[in-house]
Amino acid sequence: MLDRVSNTPVLPPEIARRRTFAIISHPDAGKTTLTEKFLLFGGAIQMAGQVRAKGEARRTRSDFMQMEKDRGISVSASAMSFDYGKNRFNLVDTPGHSDFSEDTYRTLTAVDAAVMVIDGAKGVESQTQKLFEVCRMRDLPILTFCNKMDRESRDVFEIIDEIQENLAIDVTPASWPIGIGRDFIGCYDLLQDRLEIMDRADRNKVAESVKINGLDDPKLADHVPAELLEKLREEIELVRELMPAMDQQALLDGTLTPIWFGSAINSFGVKELMDGISNFGPEPQVQSAEPRKVSPDEKTVAGFVFKVQANMDPKHRDRVAFVRLASGHFKRGMKLTHVRTKKVMTIANPVLFLASDRELAEEAWAGDIIGIPNHGQLRIGDTLTEGEAIRVTGIPSFAPELLQVVRAGDPMKSKHLEKALMQFAEEGAAKVFKPSIGSGFIVGVVGALQFEVLASRIELEYGLPVRFEPSQFTSARWVHGPKAAVETFANANKAHIAHDHDGDIVYLTRLQWDIDRIERDHTDLTLSATKEMMV
Repeated sequence: MLDRVSNTPVLPPEIARRRTFAIISHPDAGKTTLTEKFLLFGGAIQMAGQVRAKGEARRTRSDFMQMEKDRGISVSASAMSFDYGKNRFNLVDTPGHSDFSEDTYRTLTAVDAAVMVIDGAKGVESQTQKLFEVCRMRDLPILTFCNKMDRESRDVFEIIDEIQENLAIDVTPASWPIGIGRDFIGCYDLLQDRLEIMDRADRNKVAESVKINGLDDPKLADHVPAELLEKLREEIELVRELMPAMDQQALLDGTLTPIWFGSAINSFGVKELMDGISNFGPEPQVQSAEPRKVSPDEKTVAGFVFKVQANMDPKHRDRVAFVRLASGHFKRGMKLTHVRTKKVMTIANPVLFLASDRELAEEAWAGDIIGIPNHGQLRIGDTLTEGEAIRVTGIPSFAPELLQVVRAGDPMKSKHLEKALMQFAEEGAAKVFKPSIGSGFIVGVVGALQFEVLASRIELEYGLPVRFEPSQFTSARWVHGPKAAVETFANANKAHIAHDHDGDIVYLTRLQWDIDRIERDHTDLTLSATKEMMV
């Protein structure tokens, strides 16, 4: 192991061995398959699942929603904790589809690094670029995995140039592919100076490592065809001349990304990437908060909710808050203060996740992600401490871009619908508005596919068929100002007024003219497109 270079304080060994990271990518780059292989090599599962499983093939562990299993896409972030070597990995698989980017953006506030997965045939795609920008805003270190090298892919130098130009980050190859597509036989490990050979026969088998003494070792010719070997030597000579060497501090600063090449579905290159996360990835970092930052080496426990998931277990109407521990050594049964309500909670049944599977967490450390089952007390952005009034900052809330009316198929079940919608609003899966005039609810989302997911979940989890219909409104604005002025305004504009799931007043608009008129005629009021995640 290399000596770690970091500005963070020297951490207790249990905290220093944590690696908490998210996997990000454009849809279909192979992110969920890579996650499965991480679990396989970490010993957390015996056989990797397939995203598009047929017949009796296993489903992927991280896609636990029915819709994810049916469509082969991830629509909800899921957390998994497992040991790899001497390290504890806390891995968060995120939705790749842009319609669910809100969940991904919030997840990135709870990790210390990101693994960016790129499709070798497609390079840097639009969603990759958006997610990378979020990582950059948070100064997150990024490790890159170029996937699907066993299929026809682009020139490797071209892929690296695209990453450097589009994402404005230096790239250092940690491995180098030998052949592409049908001719792909493996990689040369530039960090260890060894040859890695891919086994096409067994997708779950770890690649064979051939120990060699540099590129001039005659043993190379026993494993690599002559024309590929000549090309490999030329390319690596170019790489070593033109590209920066691995620099851990530059990685931690977010100015350099190491890139590994491989094929997740063939279990190739994954172990080397995992070793890279262990050796070079950051330990738990300092967390932004008000009135002061929280350091992971502090003795007292502090943590924050970055996600709420309802009905992870369809047999129980449960609601689990995903909590990233920012400091301290947590033990089951601890009493923690819920800072927003100032109430003390006894954390009696905390859980550690392996996607939809859970085990009771007897203890956890800074860097870990635990689940706290609750009945709606905990919301996204809430902070839990041992008494200090700290408010974790930087958890984003998004303005809904699409508004639709939702109605229950059975009008007699409107109360059931209200309960389901409130639960999804608390999850952060959608914004829910109850208009002052008329019946029904208006649901606001960031992407159109979210309506489909909501309809599917309401039917599956609550046995309640629903339909979404177009709304006359196009946007929603939260109204802020002196209490009396807000109430007077609401009474005078009832046709446009609704309340969100917290009971706060929202102004629904049809045209930009509506917003301009309010800003012109009501200078004592402010209209906000997003609602601060209250903590």
